Amino acid sequence: MRKLYFLLPGTNGKFVCGGLFAELKTLTLTQQVCSATIVTYRQREEGHLFLDDVLQETNLDDVIFVISWGFDVGKLSAKLKPYNVVYHAHSAGYDFTLPASIPIITVSRNTMGYWGQKSPHALIYYLPNQISNDFHNLHIERDIDVLVLARKSSEYLIQELIPALQPHCNVEVIKSYIDDIPKLFNRTKIYLYDSAEYWAMQGVTEGFGLQPMEAIACGCRIFSSVNGGLSDYLDPGFNCDKIAGYSKEYDVQRILKLLDSWTPSTMPKELLAEYREENIIQRLRVILEELNLFFDHKKSHSCNIKDLTRIGIAKLRIQRIFSKLKQKYFHT
Repeated sequence: MRKLYFLLPGTNGKFVCGGLFAELKTLTLTQQVCSATIVTYRQREEGHLFLDDVLQETNLDDVIFVISWGFDVGKLSAKLKPYNVVYHAHSAGYDFTLPASIPIITVSRNTMGYWGQKSPHALIYYLPNQISNDFHNLHIERDIDVLVLARKSSEYLIQELIPALQPHCNVEVIKSYIDDIPKLFNRTKIYLYDSAEYWAMQGVTEGFGLQPMEAIACGCRIFSSVNGGLSDYLDPGFNCDKIAGYSKEYDVQRILKLLDSWTPSTMPKELLAEYREENIIQRLRVILEELNLFFDHKKSHSCNIKDLTRIGIAKLRIQRIFSKLKQKYFHT
């Protein structure tokens, strides 16, 4: 198997975010299947390779470059055109296209559908993000009625719904980094998550939505938006409730009613199993074997399937219209 170079702009400072942690988790899992390491490309870091240095090597056929940082993917894919490249797609909606020579691994079926339409001739795979086994129900006392993590939360949630709930129950709003989030979720009865506004402002989608899944695994009941990757696993009325449902008053009514008769979330183990390490490792083995076969094939074969372009689509539409007119007026 070829070794994988996970390209990251950096691993500290301004680059620390949920996307970085998710990518580092994938790197760690990949290392159980084949050789994999970090390569930075915006800042040099002690202990890590740097992309410009790596590209000085004469033979890189035994390497697969994994690109993932959405805002940099367009430039990186062009820079790495002569090499074996895979796009690890989290969010969707970035303003770039990819050639069929770059396979795409998506973290959600929502993102897979996006790339299935946008890049129909590329190889596309589904590899969900990992939910650590640390996230499970500890069966401890839950002293927080309603929990909100401020980052990514909508103005409606922070400025309207929370003030309306505070006179009726214990609402905890967290605005800082959390050291032990599994324990925090285990102290919580209801977790509120509303990210649709945040991602609309960013112009891209919710790639996966780890925290609602982690909260459910810990027994929390969930009121959440269902945008982007959240729609992979959230099922309003069955394993969650839809937040921002018609009116603030209706949200308050439903949340307080659930608190009155609260019981832990009981998501089926088979659903959670899809996101646990064992399943992801099994999927990684299959995907990486297929990628290695593809890059072997690519060395001696060129892409010969016609691209799906705007001009091509327009031409097909004109042909369709002409065919219908011909049938209508010239059919005998």
